[in-house]
Amino acid sequence: MAEPPSQLIHKLKENALFKLSFAVTGIMSTLLIYGVLQEKIMRVPYGPNKEFFKYSLFLVFCNRISTSAVSAAVLLGSKKVLDPVAPIYKYCAVSVSNILTTTCQYEALKYVSFPVQTLAKCAKMIPVMIWGTAIMQKKYTGKDYLFAILVTIGCSIFILFPAAGDISPYSRGRESTVWGVSLMIGYLGCDGFTSTFQDKLFKGYDMDIHNQIFYTTLCSCMISFTGLILQGNLFLAIDFVSRHNDCFVDIIILSTVATISQFFISYTIRSFGALTFATIMTTRQLVSILLSCVWFAHPLSSEQLIGAVIVFGTIYSKSYFRSKPKPLTSEETENRAVSPPRSNA
Repeated sequence: MAEPPSQLIHKLKENALFKLSFAVTGIMSTLLIYGVLQEKIMRVPYGPNKEFFKYSLFLVFCNRISTSAVSAAVLLGSKKVLDPVAPIYKYCAVSVSNILTTTCQYEALKYVSFPVQTLAKCAKMIPVMIWGTAIMQKKYTGKDYLFAILVTIGCSIFILFPAAGDISPYSRGRESTVWGVSLMIGYLGCDGFTSTFQDKLFKGYDMDIHNQIFYTTLCSCMISFTGLILQGNLFLAIDFVSRHNDCFVDIIILSTVATISQFFISYTIRSFGALTFATIMTTRQLVSILLSCVWFAHPLSSEQLIGAVIVFGTIYSKSYFRSKPKPLTSEETENRAVSPPRSNA
């Protein structure tokens, strides 16, 4: 006997809520660890001589080779075909934008503090909306753009008014705002393209999560390795980690949580779309900022507090309005009143 429609709908909602909770928990936990470690590696000196790790592309290479190996093992273990589902150049497009995203993120930490970088990521919804319109012909309401503008204003206040005591190890005095902001703009643009194009691949092809991760990260390994060779930084990075074992351990842990987070990110984008992923990432930013301020003793100016209130107030207001049920029109009310509920035979 078929289940009543009300029970079926309830089960589907519970299943969707469980999947969303699973995605949120996975992303939050792995990326919080990832955020603390990346700030430590790029901004905290190692050894008695106080040396700073400067090779951000090496971190990208380590992260991607770890993710590629795990995804290949999953595909082979589940006896799934390793053949590419989409044309290779499409995987490469995601790979290139992902490498640029991660490199800009690491490099920005040389010039802006982690709280500044983290709050700037809240503006991720803006490039996702722009790329969504350009690539997937999505349409957004005026209210969506209003919220995006308010978030941008809050982020701008937070970035332009840093606390006097928050000094970058790569510049004297206050943070090198212009260069740091330029890198963050590059990060936001590339990251928005990455998640939107991943969403397009999932919807355009019958693509397994591990298949996309494997080919994307494999391309990233080759591109980042080539970049390290051309820059002459590969052996310099290896020499650094061989002299500083604690840095080597940090990179191993960073690569591990980056690998785990990549699976959660791809799962979230495939199941809920790029904009939902951006919203989850935004929710995580507040916890990351508070954790970084406590862990690394980052001072916050009064202007930054105002900017943070604007950003998170806007984000949570948007979530509140989106969660409110839409009122039915008189025609919809009449139709529901006269139409009997459908049941599955």
